[in-house]
Amino acid sequence: MLLRGLLFVLAGFWGFVACDQAGNATASENPTGPLPLLLVSFDGFRADYLKKYTFPNLQKFFSDGVLVDHLTNVFITKTFPNHYSLVTGLYAESHGILASFMYDPETKKRFSIENDTDPFWWNEATPIWVSAQNSGYKTASAMWPGTDIKIQNRTSTFFLKYDPLVTFQERVTNLTKWLTQDQSVKFATLYWEEPDRAGHMYGPDNVTEMGRVLREVDDNVGFLVDALSKAGLWDKINVIVTSDHGMVQCSQDRLILLDSCLDARNYTVVDLTPVAAIIPISNATRVYNALKNCHPHMKAYLKEEMPDRLHYKNNERIQPIMLVADEGWTIVQHGKLPRFGDHGYDNSLPSMHPFLAAHGPAFHKGKRFSTFSSVDVYPLMCHLLGLREMPNNGSFTHTRCLLASENCMDLPQVIGIVLGALMTLSTLTCLMVFLKNRAMASSRPFARLELQEDDDDDPLID
Repeated sequence: MLLRGLLFVLAGFWGFVACDQAGNATASENPTGPLPLLLVSFDGFRADYLKKYTFPNLQKFFSDGVLVDHLTNVFITKTFPNHYSLVTGLYAESHGILASFMYDPETKKRFSIENDTDPFWWNEATPIWVSAQNSGYKTASAMWPGTDIKIQNRTSTFFLKYDPLVTFQERVTNLTKWLTQDQSVKFATLYWEEPDRAGHMYGPDNVTEMGRVLREVDDNVGFLVDALSKAGLWDKINVIVTSDHGMVQCSQDRLILLDSCLDARNYTVVDLTPVAAIIPISNATRVYNALKNCHPHMKAYLKEEMPDRLHYKNNERIQPIMLVADEGWTIVQHGKLPRFGDHGYDNSLPSMHPFLAAHGPAFHKGKRFSTFSSVDVYPLMCHLLGLREMPNNGSFTHTRCLLASENCMDLPQVIGIVLGALMTLSTLTCLMVFLKNRAMASSRPFARLELQEDDDDDPLID
C-alpha cells in the first residue's frame, strides 16, 4: 500500500515538475513573429568573478531575469571554438573551428586569428544567424566571430568587421539602430574583448587591475540596458549575456619547455599553450614518447586516444599529437612566460567556466540555476526564434526551465517534496497499523469473557 501510494505521488508530481510544452505556442506560430533575441558575450568573463567583485548593473539585470552560475563550455576553452559552439550547439570536433591556430592536412591551409576569413573553415556547421536568414528574418552583429564571413554564402545581414578600436558604445549604437529601423531583424549578436584582454595582460588574480576592468564591463551592461530602453526595445527583446571561457593565473615558474625534451627539428607546432597541436616530422613514435615523458604537468595524447569526454578527436584538423597542460601551466618551445593569464585548459575545470544571465519577456524573473552545457544555448535560442534546429550536441530539455512559460522545479525542490511525501506516507501507514493493532488488542478481553460465560456448554471441558 505504501509503495502504491508513493508511486501515485511521484506520478502526479512528475506531471507537475515536467515542463509542459503542449500549451506553449512556439515563436513561429505567433502571427507577429518572434521577439528579437540579442546574444552578448563578454570575452573571458570567469564565472566566479560574480562572487569576487560587485556588479550593480549586471546584478539588476539577472535579478529581474535568470542567472546560471556556470556553463560547462567546450574543449578547447578558447575564444573561436566556444563562440562558434554557442551559435551552432556543436562541440569543436563537429563544427570544425578547433582552435585559434589550425592546419588542414588535405588542403595545406592554415587558420589564425589574423587569417580567419576563408569560409572553408566555417562551413562544416550552420550558425543560427544563417538559419534565421533562411527562415526569412534579418540578423545583425557587432563583431561576433564569423558573422562577417560568407558561411554557406551568407554573412549576417548587418555586421561590423572586427576592429578592437571600435568602442562598446559604438557597437551598441549600431545594433540598436539596426533593431529599431528594421523590425525584421530578429537575431543579433554583440562581442566585447574584456575582461579577456586584461586577464591575459595582468592575470585574473591581479585584483586591482581586474577590479578596474570589471567595473568597466559592468558599466557597459548599464549602457546596453539604457540604450535598449531609450530605443523602446527593453520590454520587447530577449537578451542573453554570457561568455566563452574563464581565465587562470600563470607564472614564470610554471613553464613547460618543449626544447628541453626534444629537438625542434623533429616536429612542427601548429598551436601552443595550454593545448599544443604537434605534427611529427619523422619517427612519430619517438616524438610521441619524448613528449609523453617531457613534463609531469603535461599530458601527451595521440589524436585517437584523446579522452571521449573532451569531444576532440573526430576531425581531420586535429593534429596527430596533442599536448594538454595542467591548470596554470604554460607550454612553450623556449623562452619566457608569454602572458600572466590564460585559458584553453580542460573544460571540466571551474576556472574555465563562464556564466550566463538572461532577461526578457520569455524568461523567468529572479530565478537562479546551477549549470548546463554551453551547447544547450543553441537549441534554447532556436526555440525562442521558432527555428528548426540543425543537428547539434545540445538539448532544449536542459534549458527550458529558464523560460517563464515553463513550470519547472529544480532538483533540490524535487527531492525535498518527494522525500516529504515519502515521510508523510510512512507516518500515515505506521499510524494506521498502530490503530488497527490497538483496536484488535482491545477487542480480545471481551471475547474471552464471552467464552467463560458459556463454559458449561464447551464440549472440551470434562
